[in-house]
Amino acid sequence: MTTTAYRVQGMTCEHCVSAVTSELSALIGVIDVSIELNVGAVSAVHVTSSVALDEAEVRAAVDEAGYELVG
Repeated sequence: MTTTAYRVQGMTCEHCVSAVTSELSALIGVIDVSIELNVGAVSAVHVTSSVALDEAEVRAAVDEAGYELVG
């Protein structure tokens, strides 16, 4: 099991957190998603998974939710 931190730009509310959590949780191997919402700035997203995640898949999931993976 591994936990990886990502930085996501554009989230402003709990609906945003829910959308990103939902998309990331749908990825194969994801066990938990924890988000530290930072309104108006970059938010920290921690994803715990049973397998290493492909960053392109994480980026696509965040994009699908309507936000941008940065860094």
